[in-house]
Amino acid sequence: MTRMIERWFPCAEVSEAAGAGWGHGKVEKTLFPWFAARPVAQAKAAVIASLLPWPQDEAEQLRLQGLVRRAMKGRYSAWDELCTEIAKANPEGAKVLDPFSGRGMIPLEAARLAIPAFAVDYSPVAVLASSLLVDFPFRDWSHEPQLPFGEETMLPLDGQRLVQDTETVLTEIGHRLDDALSDFYAAVDGVRPWAYLWSVTLPCQECGNRFPLVGSLELRKASKKKQKGTEVRLDDPGQSFYVDADAVTGKYEVVVHDGPPRRTPTLTNATDKSGRKIAGKSAVCPFCSHVHPLDIHRRLTNAGQGRDALLVVADLDDSVGKRYREALTADIDAAAQAAIALQNEPPFSPFLPAVPDEAIAPGNNNIIGPSIYGARTYGDLMCARQTLSFVRLCRIIGQVADELLSHGLSIDYVRALSGYAASVMVRRIRRSTRGAVLDVKVQAAHDIYSNQGSITFSYDFLETGLGGGQGTWQSLSSGTVSTIRGLSADRRGVPVQVERGTATTLLLRDSSVDAVVTDPPYDQMIAYADSSDISFSWMKRALFTTWPDLMSTNDPTGVQEKTEEIIVKRVRGEAPDEHRTRAHYDSKIAQAFKEMRRVVSDRGIVTIVFGHGEPEVWDRLLTAISQAGLIMTGSWPASTESGSHQGKANISTTLTMACRPAPASRPDGRKAAVEAEVKAEVRSRVLLWEKSGLAPTDMLMAAAGPAMEVVGRYGKVLDARAEPVDISTFLPLARQAVQEAMAVEIDHHPLEVFDARTRFALWWVRVYGRQVTAKSELRWQALAASMGLAEVRDLVPDADKGCRFVTSNSFEPHIDAESSVIDVVLAMAKASEDGLAAVGEVLVASGRDPDDAYPWAAMKFLADRLPDSDADAIAWTRILRNRTGVGSATRTAAQAKISEAKRRDAAGEQLELG
Repeated sequence: MTRMIERWFPCAEVSEAAGAGWGHGKVEKTLFPWFAARPVAQAKAAVIASLLPWPQDEAEQLRLQGLVRRAMKGRYSAWDELCTEIAKANPEGAKVLDPFSGRGMIPLEAARLAIPAFAVDYSPVAVLASSLLVDFPFRDWSHEPQLPFGEETMLPLDGQRLVQDTETVLTEIGHRLDDALSDFYAAVDGVRPWAYLWSVTLPCQECGNRFPLVGSLELRKASKKKQKGTEVRLDDPGQSFYVDADAVTGKYEVVVHDGPPRRTPTLTNATDKSGRKIAGKSAVCPFCSHVHPLDIHRRLTNAGQGRDALLVVADLDDSVGKRYREALTADIDAAAQAAIALQNEPPFSPFLPAVPDEAIAPGNNNIIGPSIYGARTYGDLMCARQTLSFVRLCRIIGQVADELLSHGLSIDYVRALSGYAASVMVRRIRRSTRGAVLDVKVQAAHDIYSNQGSITFSYDFLETGLGGGQGTWQSLSSGTVSTIRGLSADRRGVPVQVERGTATTLLLRDSSVDAVVTDPPYDQMIAYADSSDISFSWMKRALFTTWPDLMSTNDPTGVQEKTEEIIVKRVRGEAPDEHRTRAHYDSKIAQAFKEMRRVVSDRGIVTIVFGHGEPEVWDRLLTAISQAGLIMTGSWPASTESGSHQGKANISTTLTMACRPAPASRPDGRKAAVEAEVKAEVRSRVLLWEKSGLAPTDMLMAAAGPAMEVVGRYGKVLDARAEPVDISTFLPLARQAVQEAMAVEIDHHPLEVFDARTRFALWWVRVYGRQVTAKSELRWQALAASMGLAEVRDLVPDADKGCRFVTSNSFEPHIDAESSVIDVVLAMAKASEDGLAAVGEVLVASGRDPDDAYPWAAMKFLADRLPDSDADAIAWTRILRNRTGVGSATRTAAQAKISEAKRRDAAGEQLELG
């Protein structure tokens, strides 16, 4: 049975839904921080299309397409009808597997459709995240005893029981946390501050005075906004501060003031004695103005010379939101007491000290930024008071869990409730450590994972306190409860079976699942385990009694195991034992695909969601798929990456690829014959894609599916010398076939009659116009045009975060008889500013007759495709309207050139005679 995903996929609907609303998955993502999250719209479409059939009857095809489009309107849209159709197509029942489940976005969509699903991940942090999202919310907890704390109320019998009890547990933990830390967070006028701005101080290498390193002095931006609860507009001047140093006493004080900054930060760009700019930010001593370049202050910090100093306190304010003040003696003394208390904290067990001593691995400088600045363990990433607060929070979570167990609650329910408490703690970590700076614009603690999954470091950082406000336990608990409530609303489905394991050794029988739908790791894009080891280190201390199986590890340093992690590890610094190389990745991902081939039924589908900008990475992926005994039968693009949490700015499009188990015995194929089959198959699909309204850009990406399906019919493809042909050879061919099938004409001239460089440019404008496009697409288009990237880079230069078709005013062509048509017409547009004579001179320099149809056809095509307001479109339109005049100017310029040549020849003869 042909599956829907092999012939059609709701690309437009996925792209639209993934951008906002239910399909983005914002509700699901806020439950637990993770580094990659498939939008639920894409996950839902992948699951549905992998289980629905593609009937031969065209009317049935249209009916099912309509059903899927309706289903893409919301989480449970067309739910009954959809479940009926899936059951009809899978009469023996359907099972779905995701062996790289991450936080569980793909298994979640199977669960919502009441389809039994298995979620597997190697990281215990990801396994906990998946359990909280796809398992516990779908269970019936109505039989559990009432909690031993909180108000006694009527217990709800539906999914709201989990919501109510989670809220009660988180509130109880919050109360106990306040009691445990109240001595270390001073209240002013009976109110606790929202947050505290700290800085690392260093001793000046010139005067010896210790000073704080601060990169920004702005605290709150000036604004005019309505006063909370009124229509009165406040003229808020904003707030800033500066460090006032007294060289006589060797002491400094912090001065908070209204308005923009009045001085320069102590961490700033500086120049040397010769006036040349010093690389990186320098630390400038406010006492003597001595400049410490980046390598100096980094070396001092790495050597343990840094000391944390409390500078500014932020109070909640009804009028402006956050109001800042200098740290008082009470604030500073309370923080100092926390440092003393931390030293006396007892261990959690004989093998688990209070402060995490799990080591940061060598070579991790680019993943764990603080390791460049002296951090050696995951317990070194916070100031003393932050560390104390997490130690005591872990202890309280464990104590509450023990009380719940002793009160008769089942171990599974206690695991659920303590797991949600740990998720709040992990969300707090995300806004803690010396990497959480003040986000002045939104008045919040910045995410420590702002740099694509790498933990950042800052000399000046923000610590949230015990009061309310963003990043506090109270705020984060409220958000977690709200998320669970949203997940439980209108809940339908079944829980997912979540397991920790490796994708290379799945604990499932042969042919036991109907669809594998997965989003595998992308080469070296994210080091999942290394990036989440800080969470794991603290989770161990909070959950070592309720999740002992998950929190145990064989790693000698106590962090997550990485032996079987399938990534390419980017290493900075020395890492002699690092095994996660390219060879490791290629070998393991091929093993994983082979396992998927083993567990999927012969009539089933392996659906792989993948996104990467490098064609070379795609070559390796396709090779791994082929080595696993799978053949690709469908390939569908969707714009899903923009705006994702810790998103990947270097890719904007992901592919959802359908693969089938390859036949047991396949004949060899000949390259020429296979190429012809590929072109024919792509042409037939283009007709279907056009009926479905697929855009040309989507067709280019989708062409990989039918191309690989054709190639997969053969055990190997041989060239004229009987040498095997690499399967990636056929990807550019598939894109060429799309161009040919679309029969693009340039003013009645087939695209194929133009030179290669011009074909590339005209097709680019046909597909993308002047819009900014991902650089990855430039690489693919160059491959499809059989051209090197350097040959076309000047036609599509960098623009913003991508690339864009060149404008004539920035183009510098050398026009001669060898120039391509696109170079000539760009030069003509540029010359048009100087009049028709200058345009004519371009044609003369190119050696082209003014009646040559190709430049005029290209100009008309470009002018029609670009916006009416585009400067080049205006220039080409003007030239086209004055074609006769251009012809006259060209002939005049040509005649003048001939006359000048004759004059020079005559002058040369005179010189010879002389």
